[in-house]
Amino acid sequence: MTAGPAPPAPPALPALGERVLAFTRALRGAGVPVALSDGLDAQRAVAAVDLLDRGQVRAALAATTVASPSHRPVFDRLFDLYFPPSPGVGDDAGPRDLAALLADLSRAVRDGDDAAVDRLAAEAVAAHGGVANPDGTTGWFAYRVFRQVQTGGVLRRALSEGAVGDGTLADRLARDAFERRVRRFREQVEAEVRRRVAATRGIEEAARAVVRPLPEDLDFFRVGADEQRAMRRAVRVLARRLAARLAARRRRSRRGSPDARRTLRRALSTGGVPVEVLHRRPAPHRPDLVLLCDVSGSVAAFARFTLLFCHELQGQFTRVRSFAFIDRVDEVTTLFADADPVAAADRLTQSADLVELDGHSDYGHAFAGFAARYLDAVTPRTTVLVLGDARNNYRAPQTGALAEIRRRARQVHWLNPEPAAHWGSGDSIAPQYAAFVDEMVECRNLRQLAEFVAGLVRHP
Repeated sequence: MTAGPAPPAPPALPALGERVLAFTRALRGAGVPVALSDGLDAQRAVAAVDLLDRGQVRAALAATTVASPSHRPVFDRLFDLYFPPSPGVGDDAGPRDLAALLADLSRAVRDGDDAAVDRLAAEAVAAHGGVANPDGTTGWFAYRVFRQVQTGGVLRRALSEGAVGDGTLADRLARDAFERRVRRFREQVEAEVRRRVAATRGIEEAARAVVRPLPEDLDFFRVGADEQRAMRRAVRVLARRLAARLAARRRRSRRGSPDARRTLRRALSTGGVPVEVLHRRPAPHRPDLVLLCDVSGSVAAFARFTLLFCHELQGQFTRVRSFAFIDRVDEVTTLFADADPVAAADRLTQSADLVELDGHSDYGHAFAGFAARYLDAVTPRTTVLVLGDARNNYRAPQTGALAEIRRRARQVHWLNPEPAAHWGSGDSIAPQYAAFVDEMVECRNLRQLAEFVAGLVRHP
């Protein structure tokens, strides 16, 4: 009997080393600083764990490529694409009754059945996450799942069925466990969607679609509630890292530049041979810092994170004084002296006297008020940072007040969160103000802010 044609061989998976290499390359593309040596460590770590245990592979790669907690969400999203789990039970499942799925999910949350939560997430995506594209393919979206599977209702049902609500420690622990399992369901839905997108569109394209910017690269104008919390943590991490680096540089540079005159005088005792090189004593180089911040609604997030960052760096300046304005300027330094800087920044607009006219930004009126009331804060040792978009609502710029501030200060820098291409458009008078400061720079995220402040402290 003649044998039929052999079945086609399944497509060969890339070698493990190539997959790890592609994964580390994707991490770098997303902004995670993975050095070449980190990639080599990742290759060795993966070779030393059980490849059939996906958790071990994840832990090995995370230990060798992730140095900051703020980078872990990016790592997890990319890991799910490059090292996906086995296809879920939902891949071949038929239509599932929504009421039955919700009942099963509430039961799994109540009983602590994580395996069932994962399985139901795959079923939910298969049943409710797909949309037919015109080309015959299927697009997958987590929001479609959550529109059908209301996780808030699932949690309330689990709490009700679990008879939780007496306020005891056991009650609070049970509630925390239920909330954790609901979060797990949401995370598994998002991971399953990423797996399906990668299978239909390719890993590289899926990676570009699902990876969000790192906290330090998030645009100040596009920060949601969850991202605000991540950015607050990133502010402190970046500030501490920068402060440690600057302090170390200051210790290394305690010797000034070579002093030729003193060296030659000392050489007279050795017949004119300069045996010992003497150095000048370096002048103190920590500047005073004055922050002058627009905190109106259009730039409030930018001002909040900039204030927080600079106050986390107070040890790098001799003195930091903060002033906020909308159409009236007020000093807010004391808000940051005795309180958590995050809480102080959040309640700044409620505690300070910032509105005199109509509550719209008026840079000219604010500069004039600062020059009249607070000009003694500016000395020849002072660096002034102006924070704002320079959108003046078509009011008088009063550049003379800014010129007086510049005349008294050591230097004046302006951090503008708008793209430079927008300066001068509409009610922006950024080019007019730029003529009266040392520099106006675009500053849209924490990475740019950290780089600017590092240069400011290094060359005050």
